[in-house]
Amino acid sequence: MNSIPVSPEDPVNMALLSVAEDRIDGFRRHPFHAIARQSRLELPVVLERLKAMKKASVVRRIRQTLLATKLAQGALVAWDIPEERLHDAFDWLMHEDPFTGHVVLRTTDAPTPGSNFRLWTTLKVPVGCNTLEGHCSVLSRHIGAREFVLLPARGIFALGVGHMRRRSLKPGDKTPEPAAMEETRHASLTPEEWRVLLVLKEELLDEEITEEPWERRAASLGMTTEHFCSIAEKLDHQKVIGRFATFLEHMQQKVSDGPVTRYNGLFHWTVPEGMEARAGAECGRHICMTHCYWRTGGAPFAGAQIMGVVHGMEKDIVLAHKNAIDAHLEACGIPVLHTAVFWSIRSEIKPSEISPDIYAAWLAQMA
Repeated sequence: MNSIPVSPEDPVNMALLSVAEDRIDGFRRHPFHAIARQSRLELPVVLERLKAMKKASVVRRIRQTLLATKLAQGALVAWDIPEERLHDAFDWLMHEDPFTGHVVLRTTDAPTPGSNFRLWTTLKVPVGCNTLEGHCSVLSRHIGAREFVLLPARGIFALGVGHMRRRSLKPGDKTPEPAAMEETRHASLTPEEWRVLLVLKEELLDEEITEEPWERRAASLGMTTEHFCSIAEKLDHQKVIGRFATFLEHMQQKVSDGPVTRYNGLFHWTVPEGMEARAGAECGRHICMTHCYWRTGGAPFAGAQIMGVVHGMEKDIVLAHKNAIDAHLEACGIPVLHTAVFWSIRSEIKPSEISPDIYAAWLAQMA
Protein backbone atom coordinates (compact mmCIF):
# COMPACT_ATOMS: atom_id res chain seq x y z
CA MET A 1 0.00 0.00 0.00
CA ASN A 2 1.42 3.35 -1.02
CA SER A 3 1.98 5.91 1.72
CA ILE A 4 0.22 9.25 1.50
CA PRO A 5 2.59 12.01 0.30
CA VAL A 6 3.16 14.64 3.00
CA SER A 7 5.67 16.92 1.33
CA PRO A 8 4.35 20.44 0.59
CA GLU A 9 6.20 20.12 -2.74
CA ASP A 10 3.92 17.27 -3.84
CA PRO A 11 1.72 18.72 -6.65
CA VAL A 12 -1.57 17.71 -5.00
CA ASN A 13 -0.47 19.05 -1.61
CA MET A 14 0.76 22.25 -3.20
CA ALA A 15 -2.63 22.84 -4.83
CA LEU A 16 -4.38 21.99 -1.57
CA LEU A 17 -2.22 24.18 0.66
CA SER A 18 -2.36 27.13 -1.73
CA VAL A 19 -6.05 27.33 -0.78
CA ALA A 20 -6.10 25.85 2.72
CA GLU A 21 -3.52 28.21 4.21
CA ASP A 22 -5.49 31.44 3.97
CA ARG A 23 -8.08 31.47 1.19
CA ILE A 24 -11.16 30.41 3.18
CA ASP A 25 -12.50 33.67 4.61
CA GLY A 26 -14.95 33.89 7.47
CA PHE A 27 -16.92 31.07 9.08
CA ARG A 28 -17.97 28.09 6.97
CA ARG A 29 -20.27 25.32 8.14
CA HIS A 30 -18.38 22.97 5.82
CA PRO A 31 -14.88 24.46 5.50
CA PHE A 32 -13.26 21.37 3.99
CA HIS A 33 -15.88 21.34 1.22
CA ALA A 34 -14.86 24.93 0.45
CA ILE A 35 -11.19 23.94 0.31
CA ALA A 36 -12.05 21.05 -2.01
CA ARG A 37 -14.03 23.30 -4.37
CA GLN A 38 -11.38 26.01 -4.57
CA SER A 39 -8.46 23.60 -4.95
CA ARG A 40 -10.42 21.42 -7.44
CA LEU A 41 -9.76 18.30 -5.42
CA GLU A 42 -12.13 15.63 -4.18
CA LEU A 43 -13.21 16.03 -0.55
CA PRO A 44 -11.82 12.62 0.55
CA VAL A 45 -8.43 13.61 -0.89
CA VAL A 46 -8.48 16.91 1.02
CA LEU A 47 -9.29 15.19 4.32
CA GLU A 48 -6.78 12.39 3.78
CA ARG A 49 -3.92 14.71 2.82
CA LEU A 50 -4.52 17.19 5.65
CA LYS A 51 -4.64 14.41 8.23
CA ALA A 52 -1.42 12.90 6.89
CA MET A 53 0.42 16.25 6.80
CA LYS A 54 -0.75 17.07 10.31
CA LYS A 55 0.43 13.68 11.60
CA ALA A 56 3.82 14.33 9.95
CA SER A 57 3.96 17.82 11.58
CA VAL A 58 4.17 19.47 8.17
CA VAL A 59 0.86 21.08 9.11
CA ARG A 60 1.17 22.57 12.59
CA ARG A 61 -2.52 23.21 13.22
CA ILE A 62 -5.89 23.70 11.54
CA ARG A 63 -8.25 26.14 13.17
CA GLN A 64 -10.83 28.87 12.81
CA THR A 65 -9.00 32.14 13.34
CA LEU A 66 -10.54 35.21 14.93
CA LEU A 67 -10.01 38.91 14.33
CA ALA A 68 -8.66 39.30 17.84
CA THR A 69 -8.21 43.05 17.38
CA LYS A 70 -12.02 43.19 17.71
CA LEU A 71 -12.03 41.23 20.96
CA ALA A 72 -9.00 42.35 22.93
CA GLN A 73 -6.44 45.10 23.24
CA GLY A 74 -3.49 44.14 21.10
CA ALA A 75 0.02 45.25 20.26
CA LEU A 76 3.30 44.19 18.78
CA VAL A 77 5.84 44.35 21.59
CA ALA A 78 9.59 44.91 21.17
CA TRP A 79 11.74 43.78 24.11
CA ASP A 80 15.25 44.83 25.08
CA ILE A 81 16.61 41.78 26.92
CA PRO A 82 20.20 41.03 28.02
CA GLU A 83 21.79 38.78 25.39
CA GLU A 84 22.43 35.95 27.84
CA ARG A 85 18.72 35.84 28.78
CA LEU A 86 17.22 36.02 25.30
CA HIS A 87 16.47 32.34 24.77
CA ASP A 88 15.20 31.82 28.32
CA ALA A 89 12.86 34.79 27.86
CA PHE A 90 11.71 33.34 24.52
CA ASP A 91 10.91 29.99 26.14
CA TRP A 92 9.14 31.54 29.14
CA LEU A 93 6.83 33.62 26.96
CA MET A 94 6.04 30.62 24.78
CA HIS A 95 5.07 28.39 27.67
CA GLU A 96 3.95 30.66 30.51
CA ASP A 97 2.00 33.53 28.90
CA PRO A 98 -1.12 32.35 27.04
CA PHE A 99 -1.80 35.93 25.90
CA THR A 100 1.44 36.14 23.92
CA GLY A 101 1.12 34.78 20.36
CA HIS A 102 4.06 35.15 17.99
CA VAL A 103 7.47 34.98 19.71
CA VAL A 104 10.39 35.92 17.45
CA LEU A 105 14.09 36.61 17.93
CA ARG A 106 15.29 39.14 15.36
CA THR A 107 18.54 40.66 14.20
CA THR A 108 19.61 43.30 11.69
CA ASP A 109 22.35 43.25 9.06
CA ALA A 110 23.83 46.46 10.50
CA PRO A 111 23.15 48.69 13.53
CA THR A 112 19.90 50.62 13.08
CA PRO A 113 17.49 52.42 15.41
CA GLY A 114 15.91 49.72 17.55
CA SER A 115 18.39 46.94 16.75
CA ASN A 116 18.92 46.42 20.50
CA PHE A 117 15.31 45.15 20.65
CA ARG A 118 15.97 41.53 19.75
CA LEU A 119 12.82 39.85 21.08
CA TRP A 120 9.48 40.62 19.41
CA THR A 121 6.07 39.29 20.44
CA THR A 122 2.40 39.84 19.75
CA LEU A 123 0.12 40.38 22.71
CA LYS A 124 -3.64 40.32 23.35
CA VAL A 125 -5.18 41.46 26.66
CA PRO A 126 -8.95 40.96 27.05
CA VAL A 127 -10.80 44.27 27.35
CA GLY A 128 -11.34 45.35 30.95
CA CYS A 129 -8.82 42.89 32.41
CA ASN A 130 -5.61 44.94 32.43
CA THR A 131 -3.72 47.47 30.34
CA LEU A 132 -1.14 46.43 27.79
CA GLU A 133 1.47 48.31 29.84
CA GLY A 134 0.37 46.54 33.01
CA HIS A 135 0.60 43.15 31.39
CA CYS A 136 4.06 43.83 29.98
CA SER A 137 5.21 45.04 33.38
CA VAL A 138 4.24 41.64 34.80
CA LEU A 139 6.12 39.90 32.00
CA SER A 140 9.18 42.11 32.46
CA ARG A 141 9.65 40.88 36.01
CA HIS A 142 9.74 37.28 34.81
CA ILE A 143 11.91 37.62 31.71
CA GLY A 144 14.32 40.31 32.92
CA ALA A 145 13.51 42.94 30.29
CA ARG A 146 15.43 46.20 30.43
CA GLU A 147 12.78 47.95 28.36
CA PHE A 148 9.75 47.24 26.22
CA VAL A 149 8.02 49.25 23.50
CA LEU A 150 4.34 48.77 22.72
CA LEU A 151 3.40 49.13 19.06
CA PRO A 152 -0.41 48.92 18.90
CA ALA A 153 -2.08 48.86 15.50
CA ARG A 154 -4.12 51.80 14.29
CA GLY A 155 -4.96 50.15 10.99
CA ILE A 156 -4.58 46.81 9.24
CA PHE A 157 -3.77 46.63 5.52
CA ALA A 158 -2.81 42.94 5.09
CA LEU A 159 -3.25 39.92 7.32
CA GLY A 160 -2.79 36.41 5.97
CA VAL A 161 -0.26 33.65 5.45
CA GLY A 162 -0.27 31.82 2.12
CA HIS A 163 3.40 30.87 1.97
CA MET A 164 2.82 28.33 -0.80
CA ARG A 165 0.89 30.61 -3.13
CA ARG A 166 3.31 33.50 -2.52
CA ARG A 167 6.35 31.52 -3.63
CA SER A 168 5.87 32.31 -7.30
CA LEU A 169 5.35 36.06 -6.84
CA LYS A 170 7.65 38.48 -8.59
CA PRO A 171 8.92 41.59 -6.80
CA GLY A 172 6.40 44.35 -7.40
CA ASP A 173 3.37 42.06 -7.87
CA LYS A 174 0.43 43.91 -6.36
CA THR A 175 -3.33 44.19 -6.38
CA PRO A 176 -5.00 46.58 -8.87
CA GLU A 177 -6.09 48.92 -6.08
CA PRO A 178 -4.48 50.07 -2.81
CA ALA A 179 -5.28 47.93 0.21
CA ALA A 180 -8.29 48.99 2.25
CA MET A 181 -7.49 49.88 5.85
CA GLU A 182 -9.40 48.03 8.55
CA GLU A 183 -9.61 49.95 11.81
CA THR A 184 -9.27 48.23 15.18
CA ARG A 185 -12.58 48.55 17.01
CA HIS A 186 -13.87 46.31 19.77
CA ALA A 187 -17.05 44.25 19.45
CA SER A 188 -19.51 43.55 22.27
CA LEU A 189 -20.60 39.90 22.61
CA THR A 190 -23.30 38.13 24.61
CA PRO A 191 -22.31 35.35 27.07
CA GLU A 192 -23.60 32.73 24.64
CA GLU A 193 -21.57 34.23 21.80
CA TRP A 194 -18.46 34.15 23.98
CA ARG A 195 -19.07 30.47 24.75
CA VAL A 196 -19.28 29.61 21.07
CA LEU A 197 -16.33 31.80 20.15
CA LEU A 198 -13.98 30.32 22.74
CA VAL A 199 -14.81 26.79 21.61
CA LEU A 200 -14.73 27.70 17.92
CA LYS A 201 -11.18 29.07 18.00
CA GLU A 202 -9.46 25.94 19.33
CA GLU A 203 -7.41 23.94 16.84
CA LEU A 204 -9.11 20.93 15.29
CA LEU A 205 -8.32 17.49 16.65
CA ASP A 206 -7.46 14.78 14.14
CA GLU A 207 -10.92 13.26 14.59
CA GLU A 208 -12.51 16.63 13.72
CA ILE A 209 -10.94 16.77 10.27
CA THR A 210 -14.17 15.47 8.76
CA GLU A 211 -17.09 16.59 6.65
CA GLU A 212 -18.75 17.94 9.81
CA PRO A 213 -15.98 19.52 11.92
CA TRP A 214 -18.30 21.46 14.25
CA GLU A 215 -20.48 18.61 15.54
CA ARG A 216 -18.23 17.82 18.53
CA ARG A 217 -17.88 21.52 19.39
CA ALA A 218 -21.64 22.03 19.41
CA ALA A 219 -22.21 18.92 21.51
CA SER A 220 -19.61 20.08 24.05
CA LEU A 221 -21.81 23.15 24.67
CA GLY A 222 -25.06 21.18 24.73
CA MET A 223 -26.14 22.76 21.44
CA THR A 224 -27.32 21.40 18.15
CA THR A 225 -24.89 21.84 15.30
CA GLU A 226 -27.46 24.07 13.59
CA HIS A 227 -27.68 26.44 16.58
CA PHE A 228 -23.89 26.49 17.07
CA CYS A 229 -23.32 27.37 13.42
CA SER A 230 -26.04 30.04 13.42
CA ILE A 231 -24.27 31.81 16.30
CA ALA A 232 -20.92 31.47 14.53
CA GLU A 233 -22.48 33.04 11.44
CA LYS A 234 -23.71 35.97 13.53
CA LEU A 235 -20.18 36.40 14.87
CA ASP A 236 -18.94 36.40 11.29
CA HIS A 237 -21.38 39.21 10.45
CA GLN A 238 -19.95 41.16 13.41
CA LYS A 239 -16.54 40.79 11.75
CA VAL A 240 -14.86 39.00 14.64
CA ILE A 241 -14.18 35.86 12.59
CA GLY A 242 -11.02 35.64 10.52
CA ARG A 243 -10.17 32.69 8.26
CA PHE A 244 -10.44 28.94 8.45
CA ALA A 245 -6.71 28.37 8.21
CA THR A 246 -4.15 25.62 7.86
CA PHE A 247 -0.87 26.61 9.49
CA LEU A 248 2.31 25.05 8.14
CA GLU A 249 5.49 24.42 10.05
CA HIS A 250 7.02 27.03 7.79
CA MET A 251 10.43 27.75 9.32
CA GLN A 252 11.50 24.30 10.53
CA GLN A 253 12.38 21.37 8.30
CA LYS A 254 9.90 18.53 8.69
CA VAL A 255 10.42 16.69 5.41
CA SER A 256 13.48 15.89 3.32
CA ASP A 257 12.93 18.71 0.83
CA GLY A 258 13.21 21.39 3.49
CA PRO A 259 11.02 24.04 5.15
CA VAL A 260 8.26 25.95 3.42
CA THR A 261 10.12 29.23 3.84
CA ARG A 262 13.58 30.19 5.12
CA TYR A 263 13.63 33.96 5.60
CA ASN A 264 11.25 36.25 7.46
CA GLY A 265 11.83 39.99 7.25
CA LEU A 266 10.01 42.56 9.38
CA PHE A 267 10.06 45.80 7.37
CA HIS A 268 9.83 49.28 8.89
CA TRP A 269 9.00 52.50 7.06
CA THR A 270 8.83 56.03 8.43
CA VAL A 271 6.80 58.43 6.29
CA PRO A 272 5.74 62.05 6.85
CA GLU A 273 3.00 62.56 9.42
CA GLY A 274 -0.39 62.50 7.77
CA MET A 275 0.66 60.04 5.06
CA GLU A 276 0.45 56.89 7.17
CA ALA A 277 -2.87 55.58 5.83
CA ARG A 278 -1.88 56.15 2.22
CA ALA A 279 1.57 54.62 2.69
CA GLY A 280 0.11 51.57 4.42
CA ALA A 281 -2.42 51.10 1.62
CA GLU A 282 0.35 51.19 -0.99
CA CYS A 283 2.59 48.80 0.97
CA GLY A 284 -0.29 46.46 1.78
CA ARG A 285 -1.33 46.06 -1.85
CA HIS A 286 1.95 44.19 -2.51
CA ILE A 287 0.86 40.56 -2.42
CA CYS A 288 4.16 39.40 -0.90
CA MET A 289 3.22 40.99 2.43
CA THR A 290 1.62 38.51 4.84
CA HIS A 291 1.11 41.29 7.41
CA CYS A 292 1.00 45.07 7.05
CA TYR A 293 -0.01 47.50 9.80
CA TRP A 294 0.00 51.16 10.73
CA ARG A 295 1.46 51.06 14.20
CA THR A 296 2.17 53.69 16.83
CA GLY A 297 4.80 54.09 19.52
CA GLY A 298 7.86 53.73 17.35
CA ALA A 299 10.08 56.57 18.59
CA PRO A 300 12.99 54.18 19.42
CA PHE A 301 12.64 52.93 15.83
CA ALA A 302 13.15 56.33 14.19
CA GLY A 303 9.43 56.98 14.20
CA ALA A 304 8.50 54.00 12.01
CA GLN A 305 4.73 53.81 11.50
CA ILE A 306 4.28 51.23 8.71
CA MET A 307 5.41 47.71 9.58
CA GLY A 308 4.97 44.49 7.65
CA VAL A 309 6.34 41.01 7.12
CA VAL A 310 7.53 39.18 4.02
CA HIS A 311 8.66 35.54 3.88
CA GLY A 312 10.78 33.85 1.24
CA MET A 313 13.09 30.98 0.43
CA GLU A 314 16.01 33.28 -0.45
CA LYS A 315 17.15 36.37 1.43
CA ASP A 316 17.88 38.22 -1.82
CA ILE A 317 14.31 37.63 -2.97
CA VAL A 318 12.87 39.02 0.26
CA LEU A 319 15.06 42.10 -0.16
CA ALA A 320 14.00 42.40 -3.80
CA HIS A 321 10.36 42.53 -2.65
CA LYS A 322 11.25 45.32 -0.24
CA ASN A 323 13.15 47.24 -2.91
CA ALA A 324 10.10 47.02 -5.15
CA ILE A 325 7.88 48.41 -2.38
CA ASP A 326 10.37 51.21 -1.71
CA ALA A 327 10.40 52.12 -5.41
CA HIS A 328 6.60 52.05 -5.51
CA LEU A 329 6.34 54.43 -2.55
CA GLU A 330 8.73 56.82 -4.29
CA ALA A 331 6.72 56.60 -7.52
CA CYS A 332 3.57 57.44 -5.52
CA GLY A 333 5.22 60.56 -4.11
CA ILE A 334 5.45 59.16 -0.57
CA PRO A 335 8.85 60.04 0.94
CA VAL A 336 10.51 57.34 3.05
CA LEU A 337 12.31 59.09 5.91
CA HIS A 338 13.68 55.88 7.42
CA THR A 339 13.49 52.17 6.69
CA ALA A 340 14.92 49.00 8.21
CA VAL A 341 14.73 45.21 8.05
CA PHE A 342 14.67 42.97 11.13
CA TRP A 343 15.38 39.33 10.27
CA SER A 344 13.91 36.39 12.17
CA ILE A 345 16.45 33.93 13.57
CA ARG A 346 14.07 31.94 15.78
CA SER A 347 10.28 31.97 15.82
CA GLU A 348 7.29 30.15 17.28
CA ILE A 349 3.59 30.86 16.91
CA LYS A 350 0.68 29.94 19.11
CA PRO A 351 -2.88 31.31 19.28
CA SER A 352 -3.30 34.14 21.78
CA GLU A 353 -5.85 33.47 24.51
CA ILE A 354 -8.64 36.07 24.76
CA SER A 355 -10.85 34.71 27.56
CA PRO A 356 -11.41 37.22 30.40
CA ASP A 357 -11.88 34.34 32.88
CA ILE A 358 -8.60 32.71 31.92
CA TYR A 359 -6.90 36.10 32.17
CA ALA A 360 -8.12 36.67 35.71
CA ALA A 361 -6.83 33.25 36.80
CA TRP A 362 -3.48 33.80 35.08
CA LEU A 363 -2.99 37.24 36.66
CA ALA A 364 -3.72 35.86 40.14
CA GLN A 365 -1.15 33.14 39.55
CA MET A 366 1.49 35.61 38.37
CA ALA A 367 0.87 37.83 41.40
